Amino acid sequence: MFQLLYKKSQWICDRALSFTQKLVQTPSQSLIEEEVARLVENEMKKIGFEKIVPDDAGNVTGIILGRKMSPTVLLNCHMDTAHVLDEDKWSDAPYSGTIKDGRLFGLGASDCKAGLAAQLFAAEILKNSLLPFDGNLIFSATVCEEDGGSIGVKKLMDETLPMFHLKPDIAILGEPTSLGVYYGHDGWMEAEIRVEGGNPFQVQDAANEIFSDFDRNYNNNTDKMHIFPPRFDNNKGMTCAVIDIARRFGESEEPGTILNNLKHEAMLIAEGTGCVAVETCLKTEKKSCYTGKATVIKHIVNAWTTDPFNAYLSRACQALKAGGEEVMTGKWKLGRLGMGTAGAVFLNDYQIPVIGYGPGSEDAAHAVNEYVEIKNIERAIYGTAVMVHGIIGTPVFGWTMDEI
Repeated sequence: MFQLLYKKSQWICDRALSFTQKLVQTPSQSLIEEEVARLVENEMKKIGFEKIVPDDAGNVTGIILGRKMSPTVLLNCHMDTAHVLDEDKWSDAPYSGTIKDGRLFGLGASDCKAGLAAQLFAAEILKNSLLPFDGNLIFSATVCEEDGGSIGVKKLMDETLPMFHLKPDIAILGEPTSLGVYYGHDGWMEAEIRVEGGNPFQVQDAANEIFSDFDRNYNNNTDKMHIFPPRFDNNKGMTCAVIDIARRFGESEEPGTILNNLKHEAMLIAEGTGCVAVETCLKTEKKSCYTGKATVIKHIVNAWTTDPFNAYLSRACQALKAGGEEVMTGKWKLGRLGMGTAGAVFLNDYQIPVIGYGPGSEDAAHAVNEYVEIKNIERAIYGTAVMVHGIIGTPVFGWTMDEI
């Protein structure tokens, strides 16, 4: 069985690389993923998913049904990318899809268009292998993960999958893990400290004092919290200053407690500057998906950890090892503020255990000259197929390559 999946992954690797390159060459920042969604949908039709469902958030989901209602594995990747940063520092254009030195370069190569391609072609080799499934396989390419609060995943779970009476028993994210099996990460939030008052000078003094104090105490630790200079506005005779804060937090920390502590600290600083009001809140925005669907986005990604002894996680690792792949477990480091995954949505909101397994590198994600190792795409196709079969497949014995 492993030899069969390995051979099929080798036969398909050139197509997978070409498709990954095409994805990278197609811009798809959050909320403008339409062209990539069409590429994915067309490829899914070629593969022959039994059901292909685009939804009004812009997700594209495909289903391969097994003989029973469970277990069900969800392969999930987001189609959107981060924004281009420091474009003048890139060796090649961010959407060039340049291939050199065994690497594919471009925005989203690691995070996570290579992971998307690997999952999609893993589904193809599983479907074409004729290996029997007890359970079901779902592949879903979702929108608005990087800059949208994972509204695509929420749409998938709230409306799309219930139409088919399917709930995943485990979700596998194709996020960058360098082929490790990851099971959690810290959270982060974007908050606002708002200072208001009738006297513009008092508001300005209070806001500047708060910013200076926070900047002095926290901005040296940029991987934990970052403070931005105040923005000022006038509304109906009142002056308002807004200080933006990005803050990382662990599972033991409550976002509400963090906001209250920030407010308390800011109020103490502002006490001597006059009669002003101080409040803190999560940053929210109204946005529309490329389909026109409107939503309010909260700028928060919660911390999460799947139980490392979860039966499906264990089965996935056992299958990888049996298939000859090295098993490296761990958590995402999230080396830059603002990085995260949809894992918390699956685990915390829908009680679905989550693991990550993808060909990309976390260090290369959201970075200048983002890249993915081509050999990792090939290995991720095979590794993903092996894990999925280990969870939903029926053991087979005595079959040969010529018989399948």
